[in-house]
Amino acid sequence: MNNSLFMYILLAILIVCAISVTFSRNLLNSVLIFMAYSLVMSIIWVIIESPDLAITEAAVGAGVTSILFFVTLKKIHGVLNNPEEEGESVEDDDEENERKA
Repeated sequence: MNNSLFMYILLAILIVCAISVTFSRNLLNSVLIFMAYSLVMSIIWVIIESPDLAITEAAVGAGVTSILFFVTLKKIHGVLNNPEEEGESVEDDDEENERKA
């Protein structure tokens, strides 16, 4: 009884993660939600007594893939260094380009 309740809670967290990553507009938040999804999935693999899949999910899903996503976000400047830059819009860039021209 207790184990099945815990399993239902984990499944609910998986559904929430899947839906929230779909509606997330910030790429960094999407990667963090993906990491949480992979960690919850690895816990589920442990509960259903499949430790080899749990280790693989934790290492590849939450570990290596997330690091690759972080490196990619850094290279495409998807992660802003200054939080004030987040409020800038495309219109601000257009106005700045017009002033330079």
